[in-house]
Amino acid sequence: MSANADPLDGLQVLIVEDETLVAMLIEEYLIEMGCKVALSASRVAKALKGLQTHRVDAAVLDVNVAGESICELVEDLCKRGIPFIFASGYGARGVDARWLSNPMLQKPFTGADLRTALLASLEKSLTIEPSPFPVQS
Repeated sequence: MSANADPLDGLQVLIVEDETLVAMLIEEYLIEMGCKVALSASRVAKALKGLQTHRVDAAVLDVNVAGESICELVEDLCKRGIPFIFASGYGARGVDARWLSNPMLQKPFTGADLRTALLASLEKSLTIEPSPFPVQS
């Protein structure tokens, strides 16, 4: 990779968002940035299943997905070393304290905001040692 390469170019991103129009907007922003949408899921169970079958390099997560907790999904992302950001109209409410250091986007947000948050999550993931424990499928 050249020094001038955009780290978002070709990045496979999981979107977990239960509002269809918001998910579509996030997809549009990602495509404009050169990312690829690995999977767009409106339910946590679909996202968890998708992690088994899709290459995912990063994730954009709504905090409240149809009233479901995203804790299991976030734990799986952490085990896999996949960086993620939260996108919520609720701010940090509903985010477990152990994940508050992850980038948080307040809805509504712009494509530039999303880009900044994704880059921050990628940078953060480079500074964290991967887990010595293998991911179990």
